[in-house]
Amino acid sequence: MLKNKFISFVLFFFITFSASFVGRQVTMSSKEPWYSQLIKSNYNPPDWIFAPIWITLYLMMTIAIWLFWHSKKRDMNTIYIYFIHVVFNTTWSIVFFGLHKIFLALVVLIGLIFLIIVLIQRFKRVNLLSYYLMIPYLLWTVYALFLNFNLLVLN
Repeated sequence: MLKNKFISFVLFFFITFSASFVGRQVTMSSKEPWYSQLIKSNYNPPDWIFAPIWITLYLMMTIAIWLFWHSKKRDMNTIYIYFIHVVFNTTWSIVFFGLHKIFLALVVLIGLIFLIIVLIQRFKRVNLLSYYLMIPYLLWTVYALFLNFNLLVLN
């Protein structure tokens, strides 16, 4: 049983962090000089803060879905929603940094926030720790929506 838990954790870790990897690759190859030329609001944090926050959030997401997976009342629809949410998470980086489409990135973020809320509601019914682990992610993504909206308005 322990081995299966380890394998499932590694699998969810890989799936979740694949979003981070793809997002990072797109960001690093397409961010500059475009991003530094955008007018940013005073609410925009320094660039160095994003990596540690996202790594922490991806780890929390991984633990949340892993705990949910090992819960007795788990359901596969929630797992599928989680995978779709990971695709939306990755898509934002592609649309924003890769394609430089600020409005479309805003739309993707709204979809992502909706999926996070659905996951939080589903996690709450099955595993409270999974539920709590997703709340910082929701808050940060709402903040990202605010930043994305400000970039749209200012540019």
